[in-house]
Amino acid sequence: MEFTFPEIDGPVAQRGIGIIAPFDLALERELWRWAPLEVSLHLARTPYEPVPVSLAMAELVSNPLHLTAATHNVLHVEPEVVAYLCTSGSFIHGLAYERSLRETICLAGAPDAVTTSGALVEAIRRLNISRMSVITPYDEVLTGKLREFLEEAGCATIRSDHLGLGGGIWKVNYRTIAERILGADDPRSEAVFVSCTNLPTYDVIEPLEQALGKPVLTANQLTMWSCLGRMKLPMMGPGKWLVDVF
Repeated sequence: MEFTFPEIDGPVAQRGIGIIAPFDLALERELWRWAPLEVSLHLARTPYEPVPVSLAMAELVSNPLHLTAATHNVLHVEPEVVAYLCTSGSFIHGLAYERSLRETICLAGAPDAVTTSGALVEAIRRLNISRMSVITPYDEVLTGKLREFLEEAGCATIRSDHLGLGGGIWKVNYRTIAERILGADDPRSEAVFVSCTNLPTYDVIEPLEQALGKPVLTANQLTMWSCLGRMKLPMMGPGKWLVDVF
């Protein structure tokens, strides 16, 4: 039997993003929705820790030794940037610690590095935001650390809300998330930030931005936006205030 190949080019040349995720990440499918066709995501996870979502867990999953090992695990497939996909793990000790995590990843061999909280700071500065509301799935202690981080970055938290969850964050439904975002908003806030890469947000961003008339910034959205910007690729998905920033 004779076979004739169709006259098409391909596959599309692959460009990679390395993702270092906490062991409990359950939202890989949301990440892929932000990625252009030519981008592949290469995930590595931090080791399992038998603790609930808390300050203690944020400390464990941001251990530089774990980030170094995870970076090594994705380097062979040649990512252009490696992202530490964890909001709490990258804000718990302020701006200097966030910067040190990026330095750790680069010292391990990554050509460039991003963290979720670092991406938040980039967005705040590029959008010239000085006042915002925040919603988190965490307890009050961890939420307070986020407020401290934002203050250090020059952004006041006008109002905050937290769900107080110790696990199963990816199971929270869109209605609950949307109601909490609307409840956390304040006329003085220039944006709303929704923390945690394990909290589903993709489909609520656009309708809530239309309803509130301001940016609704989320953890996975900002991480992917920051990575794609470094790769000189356009932002995908909802978030009209970020589209032309890079």
